Amino acid sequence: MPCDSELLKGIAIFELLHDDDRVELAKVVDSLRLQTGEILFQAGEPGESLFIVRSGSIELYIKDTAGQKIVLTVAEEGTVFGELSLLDSGPRTATALALTEAELLVLDREDLLLLFQKRPDAALHMLAAMSGMTRKADELLRTRVSRNVNEEMEVHSTPLQRVADGIAWFSGSMMFLIINGIWFTTWIAINTLPLGISAFDPFPFGLLTMIVSLEAIFLSCFVLISQNRQGEKDRVRSDIEYEVNIKAELEIAHLHEKTDRIYESMLERFAKLEKLIPSPGTAQ
Repeated sequence: MPCDSELLKGIAIFELLHDDDRVELAKVVDSLRLQTGEILFQAGEPGESLFIVRSGSIELYIKDTAGQKIVLTVAEEGTVFGELSLLDSGPRTATALALTEAELLVLDREDLLLLFQKRPDAALHMLAAMSGMTRKADELLRTRVSRNVNEEMEVHSTPLQRVADGIAWFSGSMMFLIINGIWFTTWIAINTLPLGISAFDPFPFGLLTMIVSLEAIFLSCFVLISQNRQGEKDRVRSDIEYEVNIKAELEIAHLHEKTDRIYESMLERFAKLEKLIPSPGTAQ
């Protein structure tokens, strides 16, 4: 349904329009509401309209060859998106998902031509929006490298997990063994040898036994927590290795394609050279 001309106010692409032009354009521009989690369009679908966010947030994302989600941008109020499919009549290059309840303005090709006829300067706003998304896509391609498993786990680890990792690491060190050896020797010596110190835990050292048992219980818990973290890290490492293998296969396939093109080009050039070079039996 057509939208109210008041909705067009405050949107950059329409700010150069006069009130009368805005009223005329509002008669052909549709308004659309989305609920949270609703998908506006999927990648690969035909595109017939562009959208302008009046309110809310729309996430634009794609999925790579490994099936991982790559967020291209989050369209906020006043952002234009979906213009590529409208301009070149190609399929949608990304999926649009409503992160919140959103209100959109919908323009088809005829609406866009009417806007540009009224205000050619409005085309600059669209070009600016397109260049901004292109820059973000370039940055994603530049930074889209294989993940570091240690950094990945560090980001998702809690303070308790980091403490457990530290304790588990220290309990397996020589320093921990030396400290416990000194502690046990001192404790036994004080409670058995005549050192002038009253024994507070005589043989069979019930207090020491209880403390060592508690130490063993807590250390085993921390070690198990750390082992679970290591298992998670191994799963992440396996996923990363899978991604690297996929990227390597794609790169090898791309190199094969380039080699085939070079080979075909060389054959064409050799064929042309053979036609230009006279055979030995040809009369001069």
